[in-house]
Amino acid sequence: MDIQSRASKIKLLLMDVDGVLTDGKLYNVPDHEGKMAETKGFDSRDGIGLQWMNWKGIKTGVISGRLSPATAERARQCKMTYVYQGHIEKIPILEEILADAKIDPSEVAYVGDDLTDVVIMHRVGFAVATANARPEVKREAHYITAARGGDGAVREVVELILKAKNLWREILAHYEIRDEATLPPDTARLGA
Repeated sequence: MDIQSRASKIKLLLMDVDGVLTDGKLYNVPDHEGKMAETKGFDSRDGIGLQWMNWKGIKTGVISGRLSPATAERARQCKMTYVYQGHIEKIPILEEILADAKIDPSEVAYVGDDLTDVVIMHRVGFAVATANARPEVKREAHYITAARGGDGAVREVVELILKAKNLWREILAHYEIRDEATLPPDTARLGA
């Protein structure tokens, strides 16, 4: 099955956090009491892309091995339906999400970057590895992003899914952006 066919069936986009929504770096900074608090950097383009998924009725969520208030807040900002943290064993979480969402695994996309993600990638319809993923993970993926995690990889996957589902033109129209396919040939080339 080709990438477009896989992407066109997606009703739920799940992803890891560190190395996917972030570049994988963890920052420990002191809080007001001098205790160390972990924080992360997220890409704003990923965030708006995840909100577009919500607009179009495509659910999103994270399954992460780490517990992080920054992840919980980012998930809230991006209107994610599923937020599971502190879970290295991800298969039971996937099964719980599938039962709740009442969808088939073939209707799920998963974006990962490390070895713990492969078991989920084997069980979904569209397995994606980020450009910075481990070589072992890339070998198991249906698609490898051009962008690195934390640098627009999730946005790339969102656009791929929305285009495959024929929803991208609606996003462009919302922002009053003309689709190149609808422009006369000379203006499409000139960018007018």
